[in-house]
Amino acid sequence: MPITDFLERNAKIYPNDTALVEINPEKQPNCQMTWREFNLIDTAAEGEKYRREISWREFDVKANRFANLLFTRGIKKGDKVAILLMNCLEWLPIYFGILKTGALVVPMNYRYSSDEIKYCLDLADVRMLVFGPEFIGRIDAITDEISENIDDFFFVGNAADTPAYADNYAEMTYYCSSTVPPVELRDEDDAAIYFSSGTTGFPKAILHRHKALVSSCYTEQKHHSQTKDDVFLCIPPLYHTGAKMHWFGSLLSGGKSVLLRGVKPEWVLQTASDEKATIVWLLVPWVQDILDSIDRGDVKLEDYTLSQWRLMHVGAQPVPPSLIKRWKKQFPTHDYDTNYGLSESIGPGCVHLGVENVHKVGAIGKAGYLWETKILDENGNEVARGEVGELAVKGDGVMKCYYKNPEATDEILKGDWLLTGDMAKEDEDGFIYLVDRKKDVIISGGENLYPVQIEDHLRAYEKVKDVAVIGLPDKRLGEIAAAIIEVKEGMECSEDEINEFCSTLPKYKRPRKVIFATVPRNPTGKIEKPKLRAIYCGGSLVEAQIKG
Repeated sequence: MPITDFLERNAKIYPNDTALVEINPEKQPNCQMTWREFNLIDTAAEGEKYRREISWREFDVKANRFANLLFTRGIKKGDKVAILLMNCLEWLPIYFGILKTGALVVPMNYRYSSDEIKYCLDLADVRMLVFGPEFIGRIDAITDEISENIDDFFFVGNAADTPAYADNYAEMTYYCSSTVPPVELRDEDDAAIYFSSGTTGFPKAILHRHKALVSSCYTEQKHHSQTKDDVFLCIPPLYHTGAKMHWFGSLLSGGKSVLLRGVKPEWVLQTASDEKATIVWLLVPWVQDILDSIDRGDVKLEDYTLSQWRLMHVGAQPVPPSLIKRWKKQFPTHDYDTNYGLSESIGPGCVHLGVENVHKVGAIGKAGYLWETKILDENGNEVARGEVGELAVKGDGVMKCYYKNPEATDEILKGDWLLTGDMAKEDEDGFIYLVDRKKDVIISGGENLYPVQIEDHLRAYEKVKDVAVIGLPDKRLGEIAAAIIEVKEGMECSEDEINEFCSTLPKYKRPRKVIFATVPRNPTGKIEKPKLRAIYCGGSLVEAQIKG
């Protein structure tokens, strides 16, 4: 059955039950009210409510209306429709509306610059773009160029703010039919394109089939035992496979989910309290911030109702065992879990720790439900337990291919097996531990940073002779980007100059540490990053070579 059937089933069985809630803390009034009470106040004058919700029936109706609108614009099975939105109540109904037409949904990273947006739209052959108010400037800058291929733009926001080249989503869907589109969907049909990047930093278009989406529903629900009574608090962006695939467990169980637009500790705790959240997915920096706020006394746990919160799980980057020990000290009744995955494997879940294995904190776990794993040497042979090799995974969640990139596809897909690019080893009990990434990608606060992009930018500075960017360990973010800069002979350069030059980069891509030193290269001209890691990350060169 296609994943859209789960939505239609929930709309029939639980029509009036809450499916989705959006909380926007920046709209909170300066008064002593619970968020639920504030929702009763008419905030239309502010342009946006503080708390919005829809039922399962409303969710399905909105998806059907958008699907039928797409039909009127000529969208058909196999076309591509992109979503460029911050987390909001409209996000998932739009996603499912696209799927119901048989078209492919193309979620876009909201951090993309105008050039990156154009590149990804072109790469995925997108015919239609749905975007929000935060992106007007970026779309304005490339409208003339992308309009050659994109037939329609839909704006999700106040009608008065709708750009001249776009139609307003709410106005256009209001009059559309709410009947279920008569489109047959099969497991092997193409469903979605997500974007990832390799060490070069250029995004690749990852093509997934409907069976991958369905598989992730069952994997997530099995791992975290969601029931109808569970409430899932979702904070990470929905363009990530991670956030959406975790939510798929709630879709399968018919439970309520809450989209929180903000990550401040008091917002997370207040939302968990008011919405009676039972499952909360956090990233390492947010866990760190909550614990630090508790230690400083900025938040007091007795001010919140958190007894219903049963599961805290963390993903998107390696999790320090010491952090979980701190969490369990503050929240001793919480189950803890972690998942491992990548966009090429439809997000988290191909490796899973399990709440019963908290004694194995530091491991990413064993093969997830409906998944297989093995660890391979450079010749594709399985290594002995305890030895380091490349992690490979197999399951229905493996991508079909890199869209329009057969060479890259052949590098990562070996039959039914997906090479993850991550170096790992198994302990005596069969639990998998990541050693390091085979690629040079830096994961900082759950976001991937690509050294080549930063290096290319810095090389344009007139005083820079050579540059290498590596990840340095960071207590809060997991890693930070450090730029090792070799200055041209006879010139002097300061850290302030480098920071100023990098101010044109998106904030998350800017190096957080600048080191002036020689950049070592081997005889073939490649930067010797293992040497740099040995120098600046600690450890021996042998250890750095394994990690590099």
